[in-house]
Amino acid sequence: MTAWHTKKLGDVLEVQNGYAFDSKGFNSEYGIPLIRIRSLKAGTETETRYAGDYESKYVVSAGDLLVGMDGEFGCYEWKGEPALLNQRVCRLRGFSGELVPRFLFYGVNDFLKAIEDVTGFTTVKHLSSKQIICIEFPIPPLAEQHRIIRILDEAFENIAVATANTQKNLKNARAVFESYLESILLNSRWNWKTLGDLCDRVEYGTSAKSKAMGGVAVLRMGNIQNGKLDWKNLAYSDDEAEINKYLLEHDDVLFNRTNSPELVGKTGIYKSEMPAIFAGYLIRIHRKKNLLDADFLNYFLNSQIALDYGKTVTISSVNQANINGTKLRGYPIPAIPLAAQREIVANLNAISFDTQRLETIYKQKLDSLEALKKSLLHQAFSGEL
Repeated sequence: MTAWHTKKLGDVLEVQNGYAFDSKGFNSEYGIPLIRIRSLKAGTETETRYAGDYESKYVVSAGDLLVGMDGEFGCYEWKGEPALLNQRVCRLRGFSGELVPRFLFYGVNDFLKAIEDVTGFTTVKHLSSKQIICIEFPIPPLAEQHRIIRILDEAFENIAVATANTQKNLKNARAVFESYLESILLNSRWNWKTLGDLCDRVEYGTSAKSKAMGGVAVLRMGNIQNGKLDWKNLAYSDDEAEINKYLLEHDDVLFNRTNSPELVGKTGIYKSEMPAIFAGYLIRIHRKKNLLDADFLNYFLNSQIALDYGKTVTISSVNQANINGTKLRGYPIPAIPLAAQREIVANLNAISFDTQRLETIYKQKLDSLEALKKSLLHQAFSGEL
């Protein structure tokens, strides 16, 4: 790294802390956007506006570099309309002639992440402006900074296009499966009944306190993932009465009755992976086995059709939604002959396998693109680019 030198950021720029604006001025319809930490990653969006008085020095413009000082430490470029610099967000400004802001933008996040990794916390990690100005940052000659910026701008633009295309392909792979499932469920040949017509009863899980260790696993809402059961982060029970009452049987279908609004209603199926019971936020559906195939029921309840219906019967409170057993029994469902259900399941399993294979490929590509970005940044700031 010939002719590179290192300086504290406080010697080559200023850090402007945000202002604690009066919450009485917050508004969602008019006023100037108020930048909050959750607005930073998008760089253009904010759900809060401020209609009160403010000083012009707190107005952020497109191109300004902002740092979130709570949670995940990171530097972001603001790309939106003029907005207000809120508390717990700071702006990097007043750059000296020896450091190009965009060069700093590309390199500073590794330094912020290093601070984050060693920062203790009780609930949320906090970053101070003093920690920022004390960062020892590598500074090459201006010509080298501009050369590196040109290379990274072009490379990151191409990576962004590839990432967007891959994410689109990933979304399309899932959409193909959902479209096929919807076409099957909405076939005009089927009569529709309620889930209550096709099951004997629905049953809430155990409300007994579970333990970190024990003889039998207790499945909770976090253990239902993508229509299957995730056997990580388990709780356990040794309560013999609870185990006898709630022990799962092969092909039991579990419905998540309470969760955040976007996750309530997710469903999984038990395939005898290990002995387990289920917790109170889940409902076991006791289906009529001569009328309803377990895998078909699981596919149906995870379909967009069922999820959309669930939104119409959800009871919501702050950050939480609930669909009780009575509402679940009222779900409309196509009453398809059992043999046809099993044929549909076989087809869905085959398509699901192909979809998951494609998803794996696309996710690996996304990981590779992210690794490429990190590799380029490492080369750039070690003088090897």
